[in-house]
Amino acid sequence: MEEDTYLSILKKYWGYGSFRGIQRDIIESVGNGRDTLGLMPTGGGKSVTFQVPALGREGICIVVTPLIALMKDQVDNLRKRGIKAAAIHTGLSREEIIVTLENCIFGNYKFLYVSPERLATEIFQTKVRHMHVNLLTVDEAHCISQWGYDFRPSYTRIAEFRSILPPEVPVLALTATATPEVVKDIQRQLGFREDNVFRMSFARKNLAYIVRHTEDKFGELVHILNSVQGSAIVYTRSRRNARETARQLAAAGFTTTFYHAGLNHAEKDERQRSWQKGQTRVMTATNAFGMGIDKPDVRLVVHLDLPDSIEAYFQEAGRAGRDGQQAYAVLLHQRNDRTKLMRRIPDTYPALEDVRQIYEHLCYYYQMAMGDGLNVTKEFDLDEFCRNFKHFPVQTDSALRLLAQAGYIEYTEEQENASRIHFLLRRDELYRIHELEQEQELLIQWILRTYGGVFSDYVFIDERRIASLSKLTPEQIYHHLLALNRTRILHYIPRKKTPYVTFRCRRVEKERLAFPPEVYEDRKENLKQRIQAMLHYAEETDFCRSKVLLHYFGEPDAQDCGMCDICKEKTSGKHSPEENDSIVTLILSIVKEKKECPVSDIRFNGIDQERVSQILHQMLEEETLILQDGFLTIPSA
Repeated sequence: MEEDTYLSILKKYWGYGSFRGIQRDIIESVGNGRDTLGLMPTGGGKSVTFQVPALGREGICIVVTPLIALMKDQVDNLRKRGIKAAAIHTGLSREEIIVTLENCIFGNYKFLYVSPERLATEIFQTKVRHMHVNLLTVDEAHCISQWGYDFRPSYTRIAEFRSILPPEVPVLALTATATPEVVKDIQRQLGFREDNVFRMSFARKNLAYIVRHTEDKFGELVHILNSVQGSAIVYTRSRRNARETARQLAAAGFTTTFYHAGLNHAEKDERQRSWQKGQTRVMTATNAFGMGIDKPDVRLVVHLDLPDSIEAYFQEAGRAGRDGQQAYAVLLHQRNDRTKLMRRIPDTYPALEDVRQIYEHLCYYYQMAMGDGLNVTKEFDLDEFCRNFKHFPVQTDSALRLLAQAGYIEYTEEQENASRIHFLLRRDELYRIHELEQEQELLIQWILRTYGGVFSDYVFIDERRIASLSKLTPEQIYHHLLALNRTRILHYIPRKKTPYVTFRCRRVEKERLAFPPEVYEDRKENLKQRIQAMLHYAEETDFCRSKVLLHYFGEPDAQDCGMCDICKEKTSGKHSPEENDSIVTLILSIVKEKKECPVSDIRFNGIDQERVSQILHQMLEEETLILQDGFLTIPSA
């Protein structure tokens, strides 16, 4: 391909006159058919690195990404630029999925976004064999590494999926957070044909990293929000804290809302939209919020709790200042944070004897006989299970994940089931009802036009699909269906999130359960190291915050940023209150001993004289000391 072809594509669709950073290097590597790993910080322009080369070649680019919201945003952005793109996700009916895949075969799309789970389905693999695929892109590629902070077993299916594609189709892996160990593992897991990595420095010259040590986190948060204007994200570990912090901030006069994984789609969309438009200033959230959020003018990201890893912190903090303007990432730290974070290790990796006991209780829960259970799938109620067998939910959830990684079960947390309806009246009885509201009549008409068999059995429905056809909102449809359910016209079972357990092996005695080192011991040690690195960052008092972060990601030659609290303290001469108090005590002891002490006598070995002079000046202003004729004295009571 001619050298300026990629640039002409960039100008035509994005209006830019040049590439940024390592974008051109990655694009040319992929264009030459090479497997490529791109390490680019949040806001570095990752999407351009696969969209431009894919547009320059015949065929379609398959993009693997974990979040539906991310898929929708990217597809919408491409379509606005006149580029044909589609996404397959759980919100589509089977018919819509098949139509989309057929259109990909016929060449009607340039980009197809899918989840990693989709790659393993038979229908998807069958259809892909007939597509002209020019590139496979894996976003959030750190998820494929068991040494990454956000390992997802579904990502390990990507390497198997590659075998379906022609051998000349390259893979582009992209991530904003990867240690040198994870970089190697990503390439191995994806079957790279060569070691081929492009790194963009993770340094953010406009982002000041700050750690505040305080025992009053909420009070400090209010002070920070009053000091730094503009859009803000406040991260907290639990859903309850996200909700409570939002309530307290609203009471303090801030426009705020909260976001976590337990909200329904409509609530998430509404709150995210309000925040992105600037109608809400502060978003308090768990780590469920942020991936794929395209809001460049976030001025402040505050963490009320310590994340489990530097990777998680770096990615979340990096959502501030993507427009290149001054922004702040503030971590609030108090004395008991170390204890709370270290508790994550036994919570995530319970004792193996406890894991074995939970497996046995799981078999009791389903009345599974020894030797039975192969490929049996059951709904799982975590709260009920823990009540029945006196287990703690956090450790139980972790134990189930360990059993899944060891191959004994498959644990699907909160899989979303589609809504179901069944008409309780016959069709002729339905037409004789006159008490229905106009919107209810319209809703029934669209259900009957869209779905068959609703009078004979339960049928899965999609409220969003009906909404797009009927012009009613999903919320209106939900409330009307509930009303029709109450009047016994139909039976409506709303969409719900339900965990599932599938037994991948026949039941065995708990003593025979085996957990290889790479499932338990090695990963437990890896988590311990990540937590220690996070604690080191929070408790560091001598080295530049940015330098500590960059060193973690394999940039040993990073320079001091000049903006973090450590760098500011060095340049301004500020020190901790305890250190300053000790100098005050030394000064008072000398003056008290001499009664009348020359200023020139106030000197101490190992303490910078300028610092001593500043403290002395402050003591005189506060009248802790009196200066007269060049002599210091302690004022009489």
